[in-house]
Amino acid sequence: MKTGELRQMSDEQLTLTLKEVQDNLFHLRVQSATERLETPSEIRKARRDIARIKTIQREREQSATQGD
Repeated sequence: MKTGELRQMSDEQLTLTLKEVQDNLFHLRVQSATERLETPSEIRKARRDIARIKTIQREREQSATQGD
């Protein structure tokens, strides 16, 4: 998921996307532990997506508090 796409999302959409990616990461980790994971790089991609989403949420939070 690209940063530009994430920045265009609303706060609610970001929260939902974060939940989906976290669920996906959980399932990838379970697959990795129990059976052969076809693409191990998917775990890294999911972790990076989570970091991108949390960074954008934090930026928005900081800009909202600076405005006060």
